[in-house]
Amino acid sequence: MRTVFREDHELFRQQARRFIESEIVPHLPDWERAGIVPTEIWRKAGEIGLLCATVPEEYGGAGGDFGHSAVMIEELARVNATAIGFTTHSEIVAPYIVAYGSEEQKQRWLPRMASGELIGVIAMSEPGIGSDLRSMRTSATRDGGDYIVNGQKTFITNGGNAGLMITATKLDPKSKDLTLICVEEDRPGFSKGKLLEKIGLKGQDTSELFFDNVRVPAENRLGEENQGFRYLTHQLAWERTIIGIRAAASIEALLAETIQYTRDRLVFGKPVFDFQNTRFKLAEVKAQATMLRVFVDDCLGKAMRFELTAEVGAMCKLLGSELQGKLLDELLQLHGGYGFMSEYKIGRSWVDARVARIYGGTSEIMKEIISRSL
Repeated sequence: MRTVFREDHELFRQQARRFIESEIVPHLPDWERAGIVPTEIWRKAGEIGLLCATVPEEYGGAGGDFGHSAVMIEELARVNATAIGFTTHSEIVAPYIVAYGSEEQKQRWLPRMASGELIGVIAMSEPGIGSDLRSMRTSATRDGGDYIVNGQKTFITNGGNAGLMITATKLDPKSKDLTLICVEEDRPGFSKGKLLEKIGLKGQDTSELFFDNVRVPAENRLGEENQGFRYLTHQLAWERTIIGIRAAASIEALLAETIQYTRDRLVFGKPVFDFQNTRFKLAEVKAQATMLRVFVDDCLGKAMRFELTAEVGAMCKLLGSELQGKLLDELLQLHGGYGFMSEYKIGRSWVDARVARIYGGTSEIMKEIISRSL
C-alpha cells in the first residue's frame, strides 16, 4: 500500500487513466509518426481539469498539490506516453508563472494554459552550451518600455505547439546573471525551426526557437531582472523528482507486462517464465523497483510538505533514471527478438528512457550536486 496518496488523488487517477486510455493510447503510433501531438488533445485534457493541477482555482487550475501532479505523471508513464508534453507545460512552465509572475501575468496566461488553449515552454537550452546555463548567449536589450530579444534556443519540448516561451536571457553579455522574459509566438521576429528528429520520444514536438530583434514589453518580464538563475534553480528539485517519479512508474508497468509475456511465450515447449534464469532476473527487477518506489514516494512526500532539497531531488533523478535504463534493458532481453520490435512497448520505452539520464541535468551533474553535501 502506498501511503503518500489521499482518496482525492486516487479519484483523480481514475479520471486521468480513463482519459489517457481512451484519448491518447489509441493515437500514439500516429503521433509518433507525425512527430507532434495535435493541439485538440490539449484542449480536451484542459476541459476536464487534467492540466495545471497545482495552479490555484482563481487562475483556472485545479488547486491541487504535487500528489495530483504525480498521478498524471505516473499515468502517462504507465502507458509510455511520456512524449505527451503535458508535464513540461503543467509542472514546469505554469509553476514559474505562479511563483514569479505578476497578478496581471497570472490572469493573462494561466487560465488559457489550464484550458489547453495556450501551450507553454521553458526556453533555456542553447546550441553548444550543454548544462552550463550561465554561458548562454541569448540577449535582451532594454529599449524604453520594451526589451529586444535576440538569440537561439534548442531541444525545446513542446516547441512546435508552443504559444508562450519563458525565455532565459542575459541583459549583459559579460555577466552570468539571467533574466526571464515571456515571449508570445505571434511577436514579429520570433520563429520556430523544424521539428527535431530524435531516437526516442518521437511523438514529442521538440524544436529550435529563433529570436530576431523580438520586441517584448517590459511587462512580460517574469520576476526581477538578473534573478533568473535563482528562479530556475529554485524549481529544479521538483523538476528532477518528476523524472524519478516517471522512472519508477515506467519500471513497474513494464515489469508487469514482462511477467505476463514470459508466462505466455513458449520456448523449448515451456513458458519462458519457467526457466530459473527468467524468474531470477524478474526477482532482481522486482526488488530494485520496490526499493526505488519507496525512495521516490518519500521524495514525493517531501515535495508535498515543501521539504524537498536540491540534493534529494538530484538523488531521485540520478537513481530513477539510471535504474530505469538498467532495468528496462533487462526486461527487453527477456522479450528476445520481439523486444527489438517497435510494436512492443518495451522496445519503445527502452529507447525513450535513454534521455532521462541527460535532460533535467545529466547524471554527472546530479553527482556533482550530491557531492556538495558530503
